Amino acid sequence: METKSNHSSSSRWGILRDAFLAQSRSSSSSSSSSSQPEKKRISRTTTRAGGGGFNMIPCHRGFINGNRNVDDDDGDVYVSYTLPLNEAPTLVLRQRPENTVNLNDFHICNKYNIDNTGLVCHWPSEDVLAYFCLSHADMFRSKRILELGAGYGLAGLVIAASTDALEVVISDGNPQVVDYIQRNIQANSAAYAETMVKSMILHWNREDVSNISSTFDIIIASDCTFFKEFHEGLAQTVKCLLKHSEASEAIFLSPKRGNSLEKFLEKVREVGLHFNITENYDEKVWQLHQNFIIGEGSWPNYEVDHCYPLLDTLGSDFATVIEDTNKILQLCARRRRYRERMVLENMAVSECEDEHVNVLNESALRLNLDWSSTVEHSYSTCTKNKISNGS
Repeated sequence: METKSNHSSSSRWGILRDAFLAQSRSSSSSSSSSSQPEKKRISRTTTRAGGGGFNMIPCHRGFINGNRNVDDDDGDVYVSYTLPLNEAPTLVLRQRPENTVNLNDFHICNKYNIDNTGLVCHWPSEDVLAYFCLSHADMFRSKRILELGAGYGLAGLVIAASTDALEVVISDGNPQVVDYIQRNIQANSAAYAETMVKSMILHWNREDVSNISSTFDIIIASDCTFFKEFHEGLAQTVKCLLKHSEASEAIFLSPKRGNSLEKFLEKVREVGLHFNITENYDEKVWQLHQNFIIGEGSWPNYEVDHCYPLLDTLGSDFATVIEDTNKILQLCARRRRYRERMVLENMAVSECEDEHVNVLNESALRLNLDWSSTVEHSYSTCTKNKISNGS
């Protein structure tokens, strides 16, 4: 039987879609009112509206050019986030009013096979991720950072403004969302010091990202594991874009949401990454979580499965990386010796070499490497070793 928490998650988009499509068609008031209680219930369990949320980064309606509570002509609002650090800058993000959806959103979703959760509201896990990054600023210093499924980009902007990261790329698969991200990057540009900050449209496992493969020291994401149809693409994207280094890792903050997180981690394991789950990763977040469970605090209808984000750290199985790299180098050396023998004996290189090529391809694919470049490197290394050994 489907639990209340699972039902709340799985029905979220169906309810919002029906409600706002009905509204756009000017349906009867009775039809609209029948969906309101359910919409409000979901809003209370997923957003800061009505007091829900961990509220780790204090926020309020922003100040634009000295004016308070300014909305723009498109109906967007400006929200100021006050970072809880001495001399930390205030970030101002342009975003939609909570739970505002229009018909064009669904056209975009259908056209690109994406969701628009990044536009609907401020998700609690995003707030916690931003606070976590702020609390562990040293780990981002001089690193290249990628945020996946960033929504309005709060966590990525926090890193850019407070950690001395080398580069922060804030991405989402929805072009509408990325438009907001770019505006927010520009609006807060004075806060970044030497850090390079840019936006990027990145739909998991659909674009060719070979030009940025093995680029990022740290990948971050919040509440990106809900949609199971995107699990494999998300896991593959992390594997492809994360540097092949023992120090590189992906940091996900995600509620369980039934078995959604569990299913995602299965895909993580299948693509050759390892993971670690931490339940209590911050004293303040944990205390709020405990208070919400017993009904204290300001989060009505708090559900652990649906609301509390677990810390999931993902990374390359470094022992496997070393093993595969050594295997490639050994096979390259064998291939070099084989070709040299064929040349010395004035023989054509036979098709039995295909076996070496196939094994090289298989090993290199696990590492997202171009094995031909590895071959050339190994030839050079082997030749140098041969000369230095006097052989």
